[in-house]
Amino acid sequence: MSNITAAEVNKLRTTTGAGMMDCKKALVEAEGNFELAIEILRKKGQKVAANRSDRESTEGAVIAVVNSDNTAGVVISLNCETDFVGKNEGFVKLANDFANLALNFTDKDAFLASDFGGITVAEKLIEQTGVIGEKIEIGAFERLEGAFINSYIHAGNGIATLVALSANVDGGAEAARNVAMQAAAMAPIALDEAGVDADTIAKEIEIAKDMLRQEGKPEAMIENIAKGKLGRFFKDNTLVNQDYIKDSSMSVAAYIKSVNADLKVTGFKRAALG
Repeated sequence: MSNITAAEVNKLRTTTGAGMMDCKKALVEAEGNFELAIEILRKKGQKVAANRSDRESTEGAVIAVVNSDNTAGVVISLNCETDFVGKNEGFVKLANDFANLALNFTDKDAFLASDFGGITVAEKLIEQTGVIGEKIEIGAFERLEGAFINSYIHAGNGIATLVALSANVDGGAEAARNVAMQAAAMAPIALDEAGVDADTIAKEIEIAKDMLRQEGKPEAMIENIAKGKLGRFFKDNTLVNQDYIKDSSMSVAAYIKSVNADLKVTGFKRAALG
């Protein structure tokens, strides 16, 4: 059809995010039927998604959001193939829109099945794969609940974190954000010793034993010395035991207690690209 107007093309482009020529072709194929044109673009997205299913999607945007009363938050990553797409303003906006919707759900599957502008999140991802021409998917989905939660998103949207405190106290918002920055920078594997799984502990003990044998330590002493070295591992790799990055004279736990003697970090979530 030659009577497809620029206004119709622009409306379809605004609705779907597809390129101008793709929108015009879809409207021509649909003989001006707007809903059918949308369906044509979505089917195109499915074809592109199938063709790119084996691609790596290690770039994108990681977004953390917290609800209005700071009692729940989510971190999600919207992944794509290239840094160029990941830094695109429209892509980052979509990631933020997804994150705000994700606040309403406790798991990734329910979020993917939820409504996003008349289609599911999963269908929107397929649609955007067709629009952008890259594999687009939700990577991380982490939820945290607590008495008080704050978030941190590192510049460039490559890392985002949530931290929960045991109470909402004066100075707590700044403290939680500072600890969220700590979690982003230092990548702890657990909140504290109790959160480190048994396999990781066993592996660290074996590594320590091998090193001690190489140093020539007596076999009878190796087991106890290796277990003793776990203390250093916990200090380096668990959030509350790490040196506080803004003041290395104290641990994160000590920093939180300096804000309020009864305050504790009760949880954290971290997601990063790559």
